[in-house]
Amino acid sequence: MGLSSRLMKYNNGVFHLEVVIGRKWEKNYSAAAAEMAYCWKQTNEELTGAIACKVYIIDTKKHPYKQLLINSEVDVEYDARKGILFYRQHLN
Repeated sequence: MGLSSRLMKYNNGVFHLEVVIGRKWEKNYSAAAAEMAYCWKQTNEELTGAIACKVYIIDTKKHPYKQLLINSEVDVEYDARKGILFYRQHLN
């Protein structure tokens, strides 16, 4: 498994993703966050108007035991949190 994700919520133009990094993923957290955020935005019509995405990352490559916890439906602590802005004009 490389990357998997699920939509957690969409509110006020910001959607939240949970991303699980698997053993086949070779890029860093920032690359994973950007790739998944843009993929979700481009492939889901409901998200085309989103201005940003918050990405919560679980790294099962670094911490293999977390995959067992996820499979057992146990809440797992995130290894990283990243934010993606889709439009530069939204910066202050």
